[in-house]
Amino acid sequence: MEKIAIIPARSGSKGVPRKNIYFLGGHPLIAYTIAAAVLSSYIERVIVSTDSEEIAGIARDYGAEVPFLRPLEFARDHSSDREYLLHTMQWFQDSEGHVPEYWVHLRPTTPLREVGIVDQAILEIMKHPEATSLRSGHPVPESPFKWFQKDAVGYFKGIRPDDPRPEYYNLPRQAFPPIYVPDGYVDILKASFILNSESLHGDKIFGFVSPSCVEVDSKEELEILEFQLSKKGSSILDYLDQSFP
Repeated sequence: MEKIAIIPARSGSKGVPRKNIYFLGGHPLIAYTIAAAVLSSYIERVIVSTDSEEIAGIARDYGAEVPFLRPLEFARDHSSDREYLLHTMQWFQDSEGHVPEYWVHLRPTTPLREVGIVDQAILEIMKHPEATSLRSGHPVPESPFKWFQKDAVGYFKGIRPDDPRPEYYNLPRQAFPPIYVPDGYVDILKASFILNSESLHGDKIFGFVSPSCVEVDSKEELEILEFQLSKKGSSILDYLDQSFP
């Protein structure tokens, strides 16, 4: 079944203006995600959904397809992922007569990926045909089951009032089940599910454990990424420097 990457990159951004094309290591942020998709062993096409001619031009320069501009009603602050995905699927149906089944959803705001890990995620969902989607997440360093909430008087109370263990919130983290934070490393969606439901991920989300990753929502996170690149480098950056000097 055909597997394509879908990269969302609308122009509006309040936290970091123009963040999708912010220069990181000499290349626009979106270039890292396009490169990860291009280098994948399983992704056959790389599609960028954007409402911006400028972003579209940059995306094409780095090897992505931008066969349409996203309508503004699907590019607002509160627009959902499902809206622009349905719009893209409809474009495929109208223009090419079919809708690819697997959509590898890669956000530009998580630029430092390992291509091999993206490929592992694709193989995992192929091995689990019953899954309605795949989502990546990394383990939390400290269990939220140890957290507190305040009562009406202002006293801390554990968030698991039915836990029978005395002062359970003081137990070591190994006493609690693993918890994962969803991240932007890689999600994989299935057209056959989305087009026949009102949902995006469904109730059988295959959990793909990814490395911890930085997602750009602020200038401080961009500074963290710049520091990581200066200290550790990146195979994606190496590819970009060689292919787009």
